[in-house]
Amino acid sequence: MVLPVDPHLYLVFCGVMAVMAVTPGPANLFAIATGMERGRRAVLLAVAGMNAATLVWFGAAALGLGALVTAFPEVFRWVAIAGAAYVAWLGVASIRAALSPASDPSEARPSVQTRRPAVVDGFLVQIANPKAVLFFTAVLPPFLDVGRPAAPQLALFAAAVILMDVLTMTTYGLGGAALARQMGEPRFRRGFGVFVGLLLLTAAVLIVSRL
Repeated sequence: MVLPVDPHLYLVFCGVMAVMAVTPGPANLFAIATGMERGRRAVLLAVAGMNAATLVWFGAAALGLGALVTAFPEVFRWVAIAGAAYVAWLGVASIRAALSPASDPSEARPSVQTRRPAVVDGFLVQIANPKAVLFFTAVLPPFLDVGRPAAPQLALFAAAVILMDVLTMTTYGLGGAALARQMGEPRFRRGFGVFVGLLLLTAAVLIVSRL
């Protein structure tokens, strides 16, 4: 029986996704702000909206990446190399940011008091999230196996992404006020950033080893 994905590659992908899911970014910061300003119900609605946008991105990936893998396997290989380089760059950037002078933590807490429903706000945040765009153009391609059908692989990758994003976004949102105070402490923020950076660098090495 041929599995839809290579189990080892899938575990590496889950590791990369776990790091990316817990890293504070626009989506997680939006979840924190939503929880602080609009309450638990709004957090759940915002998380649903953000993950609906993620499904839209996966649909686009299924349409475009499947054709790329089939028609241009060599181009796909170079895209994979570029993706590994991007993950490594994320790791270096995380470590550099952690070791640089701390910025005002209040700048990382966007206001979410709008007239739109939280689910709509969540969708708009994620559909325009640069982190999501870069994930689908640089991080995901290295994990697609050119020797296997693209659709089943994307379905399993989507399941992992949605599960981890739902868990982390909801946790960030429901624990908003307490987590925001923790991230405001310079020592905690620096340690968290260095840890994330080292994990991403390890993931980049694992990606290259599969090429």
